[in-house]
Amino acid sequence: MVVESEVTPLTELELMAHLFRRAGFGARREELEAAVARGYEATVEELLHPAAQPDLEVDLIYRYWPDLKESRVIEPAQALWVYRMVNTRRPLEEKLALFWHHLFATGFAKLNHPQMMLRQIQMFRDYGFGDFDTLLVELSRDPAMIFWLDNQQNTKDVHNENYGRELLELFSMGIGNYTEDDVKNCARAFTGWTIQNPIPGVHPFGRFDWEFVFRDDLHDDGQKELLGERGNFDGPDVIKIIARQPATAQFVARRLYDFFVSDVPDQAAIDMLAEVYVNSQHDVRAMLRTLFLSDFFRSPKAYYEKVKSPAELVVGVLRLVLDFTYPRYGIRDMSMACRYMGQDLLNPPSVEGWHTGKEWIDTGILVERVSFAADLMGDPAQPGIRAIIERLRSQGVDTPEALVDGCLDLIGPLTVAPRTRDAMIAFVQRGGQVDLLAGDSAADQRVASALQLAVATREFQRA
Repeated sequence: MVVESEVTPLTELELMAHLFRRAGFGARREELEAAVARGYEATVEELLHPAAQPDLEVDLIYRYWPDLKESRVIEPAQALWVYRMVNTRRPLEEKLALFWHHLFATGFAKLNHPQMMLRQIQMFRDYGFGDFDTLLVELSRDPAMIFWLDNQQNTKDVHNENYGRELLELFSMGIGNYTEDDVKNCARAFTGWTIQNPIPGVHPFGRFDWEFVFRDDLHDDGQKELLGERGNFDGPDVIKIIARQPATAQFVARRLYDFFVSDVPDQAAIDMLAEVYVNSQHDVRAMLRTLFLSDFFRSPKAYYEKVKSPAELVVGVLRLVLDFTYPRYGIRDMSMACRYMGQDLLNPPSVEGWHTGKEWIDTGILVERVSFAADLMGDPAQPGIRAIIERLRSQGVDTPEALVDGCLDLIGPLTVAPRTRDAMIAFVQRGGQVDLLAGDSAADQRVASALQLAVATREFQRA
C-alpha cells in the first residue's frame, strides 16, 4: 500500500487497525476483521468496558512462574505485566494503566518493593475508567505513592510538601495554576495519610505488603485556604476542589490527547475533551468515548502521528507473532527489551515519567527496536508468522510486488512511503521469482525476510 499525495479516507480495516494500535497494542488480521464485522462504534464500547471480557488466570501464571508471585526484585514484576499486556483480552485496560503509570510516575528505584508497584497498576485497572476525583483519592491512599513522595513523613508538626506539590503540579493542574500557599495547604490536608509500619525483613515469598492507614493524631485539622476556598479540608475535600478547576479539565484532556492521539496539540480537540470532563462529572470513560469517536482521532492525519513506546512496540510484536501465549521460559527477556529501549517498566526515571514522542528514538535505540522486531518476525516457526505465510500462499502471491504489498497489508494494513515500498521490492527481487506454492522452507523464509523489512520501516515504528 502506498501513501497518496492527498489525504484519503481510511478504509474500515485501516481505521480499525488505527483504533487497536492506540486503544491497545495492535491486532492480528483475524481480530481486525472480526472487529470490522461488529462495527467501529460497537468495538469502541467493547474496549471501554473491559470487565465484559474474562481476565487472565493469574493462578496459572504463578503455577508456571512462582518467582513472579514472589517478586523480591523488579524483573519478575515487569515480566508479569508484559505477559498480561501480551495476552489480555482487555487491551484498553492495560493501555490505560500504562497511561496512568506514566502520568502518576512511581518507581521501584526508591520503593524496592515490586509487589506494591503491581498493586498500584491494579489500582489503575480498577479505577482508571471512572471519575478523576475517585482515582486521585485512591492514588493518595496508594502505599507506593505515599512512600514514593514521602507522605508517611507528612504530619501536623512537620509538613512534607512533596505529595501536595506534585498533586497540583504533575498530577492534576500544572504549573501556573496554583500558588505556594496552595501547595502548603494541600500538604496540610494530607497529613496523617500514611502506611502502617510494615513487618521488617523478607518472608519466604517476598516482602510483606504495605497498607494505607489514616492517623488522626498526625492530621492537621485546622482551617485551610486552597484555590480561593476556605475550610477545614481533608484529603478528599482538597481533591474535590482540584478536580472541579478548569485547569484540571484542560490538564486531563491534554494528557489524554497527547497519549492517544498526537504529540502535536490541537487546542480545539483538547477543549472538546475538557468540556466532556466537566459535563460528565469528570468521567474518564466518557472522555475516551468522545476521543475515539471524534473526527480528529479518525482522521487520516492522525495516522502514524505517534512514535510507539518501547512497551507498545514489544507487546505489539509479541501479539502479532503469537509468542508467549502461555507461560514459558524467556518472558523476562521480553520485559528487558523494554528496558533496553528506554522504558524500564515500573521504574520511570523520575516523578515526571518518561520523555515520549521522538525522544523514544535515537540512533542506538532505533537499532535495538528494529533488531527486536526483526528477530521475531524473521522466524517462520512463530504461529503468527505461519498464519501470514499461509494466507499469502492462499492468495496466490507470486511476484515481489505482491509479496511486499501482502506483508504490509497483513501486519497493518501498513501504508508506507513510495520510496520505502520500492526499496523493499528491490530487495525481494534479488531472490528471483516468488514461488510460495512450493511450500518449502526457502519460500517461507522469503516471506519472513519481507516481514523483517516491513517492521524496520518508519511507519511500523509509529502508531
